[in-house]
Amino acid sequence: MKKASFPSVLSTAIVCYIFWLIITGQLVNLIAGEPSAQVLISGAVVSIGTALFAAKFFIHESPFYLFNPAKFFTMVFYCLVIFMGELWKANWDVAKRALSPKLPVNPGIVKVPVNLKSEYGESMLANSITLTPGTITMDIVEEKGQDYYYIHWIDVASQDGAEAGDAIKGTLEKWVGRIWK
Repeated sequence: MKKASFPSVLSTAIVCYIFWLIITGQLVNLIAGEPSAQVLISGAVVSIGTALFAAKFFIHESPFYLFNPAKFFTMVFYCLVIFMGELWKANWDVAKRALSPKLPVNPGIVKVPVNLKSEYGESMLANSITLTPGTITMDIVEEKGQDYYYIHWIDVASQDGAEAGDAIKGTLEKWVGRIWK
């Protein structure tokens, strides 16, 4: 197996450490000037250990790609605004279907074309679709140079792949494409 480069390990460690600070609440303490040295040091050790193991699996392109402010803030905007909006709409739709037996439930699997060139982008879009209630990305296949997702959909409104893709992906694909060009 290929060994991870130092820049890959460094960028992975930085991202892991930022997540560590957020999850443990130390980011707030750090900003307030009251950090816990033990938590900061243990977070650094765990982040470096995780990066040494995981960087070779996660970093396949430019290690500092998301450290570009434009890409980083686009991803933050995507996560906080675009994805949360789609998540809210999907939750509302599934809740209506669960609470009202008159609304149609027509489950099925649709084949949806995807126009992303990055593996990271394809993974992010597939996970975003799966995380929204009512849809599950089951498989990603390539046929004749075109990538497709097989998606289980709670209410198949159309068997046409492009039409179904517009309904399922909404604006997600466009925004993911902006992040992972």
